[in-house]
Amino acid sequence: MSEGNIIKVGMADLNVVKAPDILTTLGLGSCVGIALYDPSVKVGGLAHIMLPDSKQIKNNSNIAKFADTAIVKLIEDMVKIGAKSNRIIAKIAGGAHMFEFKNMDDMMRIGTRNIAAVTQILEELMIPIVANDTGSNYGRTIELHTTTGSLLVRTIGHGIKEI
Repeated sequence: MSEGNIIKVGMADLNVVKAPDILTTLGLGSCVGIALYDPSVKVGGLAHIMLPDSKQIKNNSNIAKFADTAIVKLIEDMVKIGAKSNRIIAKIAGGAHMFEFKNMDDMMRIGTRNIAAVTQILEELMIPIVANDTGSNYGRTIELHTTTGSLLVRTIGHGIKEI
């Protein structure tokens, strides 16, 4: 069984592939990596979102930057290559508090806001989150293996885990 190509997804970027390709994104701090997967046809999608809501920002032309627009686009792109939206499952990682300040208000807690937005949007779209590795105070790099649907989460100082 041969491994597929490794497709890099940058910050504020997204992509979809079929097995055996692997999607990866580096350096998730307060950003959230959203891995969507249709196990029946082994189609995967990955978005690296930076902010929760495109409606609160004037310069919102990059739909991959925001949770609300990136998830919808990922699903559309996955359906185009054979996925069915009612079979898609989600795994999410990231949303860390990279910097902690005294008296931090909620606007500064971008990681927490990103996780909440992603969770709410997936719930509204009836896509179950089957695994997550979110929060805490360290960055993550993730790899979605479309052959198996496993999401590898790599961290400095916290090792590698599969979710």
